[in-house]
Amino acid sequence: MRLARLKPIVKKEFRQIVRDKRTIGMLVILPVFLLMMFGYALNFDVKNVSLAVYDQDKSQTSREFINYFLNSEYFKLKYHLSGHKGIDELLDEGKVTVVMIIPENFSRNLLAGKPASVQILIDGANASQATTVAGYANAFIQGYSLKIIANFFSRRSGMTLSLPIDFRPRIWYNPELKSARFLVPGLISFILMLTAVISTSLSVVREKERGTMEQILVSPIQPLELILGKTIPYVFLSLLSAYLILLVGYVLFDVSIKGSQVQLFLVTILFLFVALGMGLFISTIASSQQVAFQLSGIIVMLPSFLLSGFVFPIRNMPVAVQIFTYFIPARYFLVALRSIILKGVGLRGFWSDVLFLFLFGILMLSLSWVRMRKKKL
Repeated sequence: MRLARLKPIVKKEFRQIVRDKRTIGMLVILPVFLLMMFGYALNFDVKNVSLAVYDQDKSQTSREFINYFLNSEYFKLKYHLSGHKGIDELLDEGKVTVVMIIPENFSRNLLAGKPASVQILIDGANASQATTVAGYANAFIQGYSLKIIANFFSRRSGMTLSLPIDFRPRIWYNPELKSARFLVPGLISFILMLTAVISTSLSVVREKERGTMEQILVSPIQPLELILGKTIPYVFLSLLSAYLILLVGYVLFDVSIKGSQVQLFLVTILFLFVALGMGLFISTIASSQQVAFQLSGIIVMLPSFLLSGFVFPIRNMPVAVQIFTYFIPARYFLVALRSIILKGVGLRGFWSDVLFLFLFGILMLSLSWVRMRKKKL
């Protein structure tokens, strides 16, 4: 490999990028747009759940029970019903997510020390939301039940009853449980993969469509020099995108870097070489920019979004799918990102993920080199 042959390729690629406004938009504007869109739209915090109540008991106890739900940020009263009529309509039309039905003997049973039933109807069209809401409702009911038991024994014994176990949870790394802090590292991983793979694959395929690739292949330029010349400009621009995403994430979502800036930089460089290697490999297969874009979406984008742990926990996936996730580079980069950005953990916490990225990067660049060499020879 000669630097004299490499420099003209790098300069030529930079000039083409500057001239092509679409590429600049994809590498600079698109990442910020996607971060803002996903950061605000993808929110797993289920709050202000719309609630309708049919209180048949109409007692002070039932009102206290309802307020126990409403004195939180999780439930919001929308309708106070006077009968069963209209319940089906509210759920069918999505006007409420939860309907609470309190029977008329609710307070009487509680005062008598008997179990009191409460019916909770939940809209299960959104299974994820329904599961979360059911957990909320169960937690509130259990909490109110413990309060009733404590008051009952206090009245009988004249002593204040304390629960045998004092539960004091302390959540590390994301104390406020903000979805944005969980999502921003995943968005960085997804957006970098998106921009790096697509821009690189389109760059090489564009040379084919213009007929300039044949001129390059018959020149003294070696495949390795061509690969480096095509990837180096996109490494710099993708790094710019990465730090732009981090800046926007800090300004809009208060996501700061707790770990080493140097480790973050090096891991990002490594991941970019993996992504650029995948883009080059796709470009050796695709015959047109349209095909390259489609292959990038099918082979890289969808798996990176669905199977990297960005949105859906890998441990909840079927075993066969979990095995497949081991071949998704974004999975390992995401572990490293969350370790550095959210936890402040050093290399000891994700060295195996870095090793996999390194091996995967060598594999993809080698495959690209072999295919380009075959085409040339």
